[in-house]
Amino acid sequence: MTNDAPNPDNDMTNGLRRWRRPADASWRHGAAALLTLTFDLDAESAVLARSDTAAKDLSTMSHQAYGPQTALPRILRLLKDVAVEATFFVPGESARRWPRAVESIMDGGHEIALHSDQHRPLTGMSPTEQADDLHANIEALTGLGARPVGYRAPNWQLTEDTLALLIEAGLLYDSSLMDDDHPYLIEHPTGRIAELPVHWSLDDWEQYAFLPEPDIGSVINPPATVRELWTGELDAMRATNSLCNICAHPFLSGRPSRLKVIADLIAFARDCGDVEIIRCDHLASRVHPTAGNATRTPAT
Repeated sequence: MTNDAPNPDNDMTNGLRRWRRPADASWRHGAAALLTLTFDLDAESAVLARSDTAAKDLSTMSHQAYGPQTALPRILRLLKDVAVEATFFVPGESARRWPRAVESIMDGGHEIALHSDQHRPLTGMSPTEQADDLHANIEALTGLGARPVGYRAPNWQLTEDTLALLIEAGLLYDSSLMDDDHPYLIEHPTGRIAELPVHWSLDDWEQYAFLPEPDIGSVINPPATVRELWTGELDAMRATNSLCNICAHPFLSGRPSRLKVIADLIAFARDCGDVEIIRCDHLASRVHPTAGNATRTPAT
């Protein structure tokens, strides 16, 4: 009789539990909670990764182009008006299609981070394919003058191979996992990397994503609902001293009434008086004990 029970030593989640180390409370610098505003500049990559025919559909492609073409300038204008620095996770595909958009983000003083090359799921890639994907993403961003130190997996689907590759590339942090609402350090067998956790409740995709073909979602919630959700979560996180890591997409949250939610969230955070708004790289440098000033250049 065979034993089909899984071997816990081969369970990646079990490995992650062994590797994770809580961050020292100094990451908060005395604030009750921290707010990171992050934007995934997926643009066309989000649909091209899902459909071989999306490139032929002008309506679908225009839906995605709204992000870098129309929404991004509004987002950057808002952030400038309220003097807030954000983090933008950019696929290589988006950087090649919209180089001026990426440059405008850097000109605004914001962080540029990695988000895979073509937004394809990493779980279906071999380690070699993942390495090629990561290096192509790095090359696309560094070619525009960016020096990314952070990474977010497409669809937040990180693998153990990914972790090893990120560490090998000299990256400071990842932002793809959901087992905490405090940042922490991963002591992987190959090295260290900080983790800035995410959650679906803080992602605008689950609130606004609607597109029949390819199917990226079928929901359009009122911005008032999202405002209540995000401000409520941030308010509660002040009691738990947590990280509120907002994940927005310009083609979704960049529409006028939805962008006002971002503006209102910033205003709410400031009205609290005990919430710090911070870029991901600056936060990660507090979590990673050997991070220095978070200016490391990734390997290419």
